[in-house]
Amino acid sequence: MADLPRCRRATWPDAERWADALAAQILARGPPPETLVALTRGGWVPARLLADRLGVHRLLPLRVRHWGVTATPSARAELVGGLGEPVSGQAVLVVDDLTDTGESLRLAREHVAALGPARLATAAFLHMAHATFTPDFFAEEIPREEWVWVVFPWNYWEDLRELAGRARAEGADPEMVRRTLAARCGLDLPLADLLRALGAPTAPG
Repeated sequence: MADLPRCRRATWPDAERWADALAAQILARGPPPETLVALTRGGWVPARLLADRLGVHRLLPLRVRHWGVTATPSARAELVGGLGEPVSGQAVLVVDDLTDTGESLRLAREHVAALGPARLATAAFLHMAHATFTPDFFAEEIPREEWVWVVFPWNYWEDLRELAGRARAEGADPEMVRRTLAARCGLDLPLADLLRALGAPTAPG
């Protein structure tokens, strides 16, 4: 049987709501940060949404590479390279989309802390309660017993290709794949999207 997790498909309105909640928390704590550090790739969109709300113009990427399998509750992480600009003396906020194991955000915080910021905090849209690292700010917590793989709109096609490829092991027909993902993952997806993810031709429309 294919290894398929329970999933939750996040929407752009979800992302807007989470960004509003985080911005409110951050501003309630004090002045906004001067620099946002986005963990790429997952944290790039959340950081940009926060930058817009907080009026922050300095947004730096920090790349994290995962060693593991997509749509599983654990994966080893490592930092690749570092920040391209200094943050010494700055108020810095490190942003990711979610903490699953928490390893990515922990590694990023340790790296940035060593660069001498005047103030440092972390934030994520979603926090999994089982994570070993808890961000200073998060918009929503998912209890340990309710773990799901979150399909964000900015990685929809990547996740769909992976999940559809796994589901195909239980039946190559695209409609069978669609039914498998609905029953096993809780994802009710358009057949046209599955055809695209599977590389199958679609009828012109």
